[in-house]
Amino acid sequence: MSLIDKDYEEKRDFIRMTMNATATLTEADGTSLAVKVVDLSATGMHLESNKAIAVSSSVVVIVESPNAQFQSMEAQCDVVRCIELSETKFDIGLEVKSIS
Repeated sequence: MSLIDKDYEEKRDFIRMTMNATATLTEADGTSLAVKVVDLSATGMHLESNKAIAVSSSVVVIVESPNAQFQSMEAQCDVVRCIELSETKFDIGLEVKSIS
């Protein structure tokens, strides 16, 4: 069952960690852009972007570690939501498939 098929309460069973981190989102065609990670949970990620990303597309999000002692996070994700907030700001919801 995908994240879209789950009801609202089941989606909210995971603790969401508020973040304010810059990350790099790479689309399947290799296009990369800087995004802001708003929050992260065990199964999803909420981003803000200055570009729309197609729903159902697969992307890779890399959050660089600010400390050399810790590895950067790389997440394979599927886009489940893209809402235009303004002409230059988009709310992006991702389902996390794997993290390394």
